[in-house]
Order: sequence, then C-alpha cells, then structure tokens
Amino acid sequence: MEHADENPMLDRLFRHMAWANSLALSKLSAISANNYQLSLPKNDWTIAAIVQHLVGAAGGYASRLDGEAYLGDLSLPTNAKEISHLAELCVKFDARLRLAATLPEEDTVRERGGKFIHRARSTVLGQAIHHATEHRAQIASILTMHGVHGLDLDELDLWAYGDAEGLGS
Repeated sequence: MEHADENPMLDRLFRHMAWANSLALSKLSAISANNYQLSLPKNDWTIAAIVQHLVGAAGGYASRLDGEAYLGDLSLPTNAKEISHLAELCVKFDARLRLAATLPEEDTVRERGGKFIHRARSTVLGQAIHHATEHRAQIASILTMHGVHGLDLDELDLWAYGDAEGLGS
C-alpha cells in the first residue's frame, strides 16, 4: 500500500475531511443552541449527540491506529462554546488520522465486549472518512427537516474544498 505522502489523493481526502468537519462544527456553533436538541422523527439521536459521537469516533479511530489515548471533555454539547471545544478536539483527532494514513498497511486490533476485532489500517481510515461524511449529512438533514438554515452540504463538498484550498475543483 502506498503511503499518503506518496499518494496525494489520499492525503487530500484526509485534508478535505478535516476541513469539512471544522467548517460544519463552526457553522453549528453559529446557530441557536436550541437547535442542538433537534432530531429526525422517531429517532432519539439529536444534533448534540451526533456531534459528540462524530468527534468521539474520530478520537477512537485515531487511538486505534496510533495507540495514543485521546484526552478531552467529550460531554454532550449544550451551547456554542461546547461545540467549539469539540471542534478543537476534532482538529487534533483529524490530524492524527491524516498522519496514520501515511503509515503502511497493517492489522489493527480493538477489544470490544471481551472480543478482539481485527481490521486493516486502510479499513479503519476509510471508515473514518465515511463516518464523518455520514454524520455531517445526518445533521444537515435534521436541520433541513426543521427548516433551520445552518449546514449546506454543497459548501462542504470536494468542489468547495478545492476552491478553498486554491487547487481548483
């Protein structure tokens, strides 16, 4: 497997993920905190819970790949300051994931419920990108369903990132 530093596309995907996560969390910190309790019908996952999960999972993926514990308050956010705190943690976790993508393929092991789960490094890395994208879309859907303008997925896509990075789409 190529290293990310040898594979500019892989590195760009991790830069995009970090940028999109940061921008999404920044936009969420700018909306009314009352909206953090919104969810889809018949679903108890609120925006606050999804943000907490998105950031916590990024830390978990990073820890699985680099062996470092992740420290920081991962409490359920109730206000913009707490969303901003989670955004700061996410920046650190995303940087660790980007670095982990530069390392060679290997088996990773995680214990869960007394069972050992083996996954290839590339699977964990791919899941990290997919997971963040999935939950940003989930948050955008919740806001849209409730008529709250706050997160436009077109502003977070790779086209927008290419423009923001100055590399073109």
